Amino acid sequence: MKTILGFDIGGTKCAVSIGKGTLEPGREAIDVIDRVFFLTAECKTPEETVDRACREMKMLIDKYGENNIASVGISCGGPLDGKKGMVLSPPNLPGWDEFPVVRLVEEKTGIRAKLSNDADACALAEWKFGAGKGCKNMVFLTFGTGFGAGLILNGALYTGANNMAGEIGHIRLERFGPVGYGKSGSAEGFCSGGGIARLAQSMALERFQKGEKVSFCEGLDRLDEITAKSVAMAAFEGDELALEVYRISGEYLGRSLSILIDLLNPEKIVIGGVFARSKDLLWSYAKKVIEEETLYRSASVCSVVPAALGEKVGDYSALIVALYEDF
Repeated sequence: MKTILGFDIGGTKCAVSIGKGTLEPGREAIDVIDRVFFLTAECKTPEETVDRACREMKMLIDKYGENNIASVGISCGGPLDGKKGMVLSPPNLPGWDEFPVVRLVEEKTGIRAKLSNDADACALAEWKFGAGKGCKNMVFLTFGTGFGAGLILNGALYTGANNMAGEIGHIRLERFGPVGYGKSGSAEGFCSGGGIARLAQSMALERFQKGEKVSFCEGLDRLDEITAKSVAMAAFEGDELALEVYRISGEYLGRSLSILIDLLNPEKIVIGGVFARSKDLLWSYAKKVIEEETLYRSASVCSVVPAALGEKVGDYSALIVALYEDF
């Protein structure tokens, strides 16, 4: 098996991993040896982020005495140009505009690097090693800082004419609503960690303006501290407002899934991030919308499941980019 490095760039945190793996048919395997992570906000510029990541790579190489590294796989939210190795203008990474991440990583490490959209990379990881194993037609949905789709169609990764396939987060579901992907009422505005937080902030503000209390926020001056996680914790404890936030998100998730099911006719949709952690808060509402909105023949063959790789999906996704020859 080849020794490989992974660099997963997220809007909230970045992770650097080292592992061994192969995609040789019949022997597919990835072994994550170790990983380190740091908050994206700790670095002021994209250049600082790459510097930090490359230092972490060197420490992992030295720690495990691995000098024969085959390649570095980089996964990052789109839009991006994998062939040119450039991050273009991801909405959840301000300042990363036309940033040559592959060139910089190669210059600093001396190791070949490859770049992929994070949703595509996660789709490959779940298809080869997770919940989508054995599927011919599968969709992976990120449901984290952003909301995007990776598409496995007819047994192969589909990225579109210029790597822009799967940007479901940009689809507008309502004229007004929480902002995601720079667009109010977008799928990402309703179905992402940031979108849930903004929706909860808006609904909490209405309560405060009526003189009412909010269990997951101490006051008007603390609205920006609301997160999808804090709302989920309150919802699991039965808080009415928190449950309403997740009901709304769940219904719009159902609309998004209905579009994908009717358009692509997949046998499985695998969802990571917030959905994997909070399925009990979201799924009943999403399922009801699917039953109402989707063609029965398409819905009847499609199962919707949480990502099987869980919190490890970021490590697997970056490492699989290092192995996948089409990147």
